[in-house]
Amino acid sequence: MAGGGAVALGADGVATIPLVRGGESYHSLTTVELPDLRRQGHKTSSPVARVSQANPGLVARDLARSGAARQALEALSVAELIAICKRAGELFLNDDLPLGGARQSVDDYLRQLSATTGMPRAMARANMGKVHYVLDQMATVLGGLTRGLDLSLLDRGYGEQGGRAISYRRQSDLLGAVLPSNSPGVHSLWLPAIALKVGLAIKPGRQEPWTPYRLAQALLAAGCPRAAIGFYPTSHAGAAEILQRCGRSLLFGDAKTVGSWAGDERVQLHGPGWSKVVLDEEAAAEWPVYLDLLAASVADNGGRSCINASGVWTARNSRALATGLAERLAAIEARALDDPQAALAAMASREAAQALSDYIDARLGGGAVDLSAEARVARGGNASRVAEADGCAFLLPTVIHCESPDHPLAQAEFLFPFVSVVEVAGSELARRIGASLVVTALTRDPELRADLIASPFVERLNLGPIPTSHVTWDQPHEGNLFSHLYRQRALQDVPFGAVA
Repeated sequence: MAGGGAVALGADGVATIPLVRGGESYHSLTTVELPDLRRQGHKTSSPVARVSQANPGLVARDLARSGAARQALEALSVAELIAICKRAGELFLNDDLPLGGARQSVDDYLRQLSATTGMPRAMARANMGKVHYVLDQMATVLGGLTRGLDLSLLDRGYGEQGGRAISYRRQSDLLGAVLPSNSPGVHSLWLPAIALKVGLAIKPGRQEPWTPYRLAQALLAAGCPRAAIGFYPTSHAGAAEILQRCGRSLLFGDAKTVGSWAGDERVQLHGPGWSKVVLDEEAAAEWPVYLDLLAASVADNGGRSCINASGVWTARNSRALATGLAERLAAIEARALDDPQAALAAMASREAAQALSDYIDARLGGGAVDLSAEARVARGGNASRVAEADGCAFLLPTVIHCESPDHPLAQAEFLFPFVSVVEVAGSELARRIGASLVVTALTRDPELRADLIASPFVERLNLGPIPTSHVTWDQPHEGNLFSHLYRQRALQDVPFGAVA
């Protein structure tokens, strides 16, 4: 590793993304190139960016100096940090920001992010709005996470609530964040750490360094202490250093990735969502009323979020519901990434798209049937699940009807609009749905509602016609960042000399 000058563009015009160490840019001799998904296979294609890489030793050395982040943030009040977040939100949404030694406009950001992740620009801009909302409304977000705690208590370290002394102990100087590449909106989850006086050690997703880097620059430009910001594109070994050395971390990944850290209280896991919409007998009898809700739950944000429904579990009419949903989703077509109507994100390559499609097809049968191919043909389209547009490969929305909840595809989840429709007796719904990040329950049945409320396997529960993809940021999304970062301690405050 070697530090370099403030150079953001190489001689060939390719953007360079440096590390951020204690708020300062650091260019590494080791870099990774990010290709343009629309130009893959072109021999003359230039990468979109070269991203500096942090080796595990550098990460370990930096994290050993975490006390600097604590001291810098302790010098500011929570109210001042909330104001910094609000300013950062405006900068992130509207301004040119540093990209190494150059400036990145909003249009640059959208174009670059779209090129390396396959997310349509219109969808990326919508995600910018989600991130801006969290920064702009940080006081409201913290009110939800802390359930109305007087935040000045975190400045003093103790205070009074409900007539009793209360104190919270910070669990870590730094929040490690090992991030995915699926959607920019996910970065809203770690942003409250700064306002809660906890610094950041960010490991971005390989294809999507753009959003966390831009957020880091927005926070710094808004007045966040430089010592509180670390940005470390790195290997799996470097990511492990972050998870091992930060007292508290967030880890995003597939079931295998997060499973290896299960049981470690220092690491809050964000794996597959397996989110679902549940219909009781009454709702299932009038399923056409809910088609818009079902389609939004499955396909919003290109179906790339853990809060997208990958299952619809219904007490009856499963085949008719699945057919109707397949017909509705068949209207979503592959479009160029700069098309304002684009609603699907591109896959990494044609080969990756075909391999995933083949994986699904190999598991059909045994009571599972794909109803989407027929729906596409009925609309005058192609039966193939794999489509191409603007040089990119896409997977089209897929609805699988499963006769049994035990079929492998009944609990599958993929990074495109994919959903299985399963019929289960109403009395068995709450017991059979399994682990679910979000459940939207379309039911007036008091027993089913009570069972879902009591279920330890449902992280977020919507009682009524709310798409699973709808997020209110004053409610914990998955886990509670405040309770992850702080622990309430016992405190008795008796005036000195009051006891004989």
